[in-house]
Amino acid sequence: MPDSLSSGQQHMSLVVPGTILTNDTSNFMRGHGTYLDSTKTKLKSSVAGCILKVDRLLCVEPKHMRYIGEVGHVIIGRILKVDQTRWIVDTNSRLDSYLPLAAVVLPGGEHRRRIDDDERNMRQYLKEGDLVSAEIQIVHQDGTLSLQTRNLRYGKLSEGILVQVKSSLVKKTKNHFHSLPCGATVIRGCNGYIWICPPTAATASNEQEHHTGGYVRSIETISLDERKTITRLSNCIQILNRYSIPIYDTSIMNIYSASLDYEINQLIEPKIMDILAKQTLATQENIGTYE
Repeated sequence: MPDSLSSGQQHMSLVVPGTILTNDTSNFMRGHGTYLDSTKTKLKSSVAGCILKVDRLLCVEPKHMRYIGEVGHVIIGRILKVDQTRWIVDTNSRLDSYLPLAAVVLPGGEHRRRIDDDERNMRQYLKEGDLVSAEIQIVHQDGTLSLQTRNLRYGKLSEGILVQVKSSLVKKTKNHFHSLPCGATVIRGCNGYIWICPPTAATASNEQEHHTGGYVRSIETISLDERKTITRLSNCIQILNRYSIPIYDTSIMNIYSASLDYEINQLIEPKIMDILAKQTLATQENIGTYE
């Protein structure tokens, strides 16, 4: 039972859905992969995986779980192939997703019928290896995802860092595009891909989107301070992922603020990571929400 575990990050053997994790619900916080039974006296596992305990937070970490998309999810994907009328996209799901040419905004923000020239120019908009933010439009019966970028806030991503986390830690909310007070922009993809870039890159991209449809790479000088902020945020998000702490803009800022007591290169040390995870959990508990 987790009740006997010492404080800090601890892993236990595999459990299956319905396994009782603890009867002491007053002294443990319910983390992802767990649920309270109907009597509210037992905390049980909702997935198959390993128990993860960080201080008072209990989670069950599923093993090798792929992203399962839903209509309306904001995602970040990488272009794998340019097909005749669509782009094949890696979205961290079981099958490759696709972005139809008819579901994008063409340069100039035009909403018009696609012609042969548009098909021939597809690689000028997005090519293999490019990162793109998009929204899931259709989930097909076989699980294939059809994407769309008709909203001008979506499009090609540049001048930033991609961080991959467990998709179960990124829940759908009203907003997935965050301008953080620390001086960076974060896009939380529901598929577990998180994009971090300087606010200057996001602003420049927005100014160009009306003319380019969001498919022209913005090249701006990024200052040393901005690069340090982005790197610190990346390390902080990796800590949230390691300790299975839900990733919202608030939890990102909480751990970022706590991390300012340390140098950036210290944030990969296990002891420092453990301290920051505990501080973040305590802050989240004090405000009464994971969000």
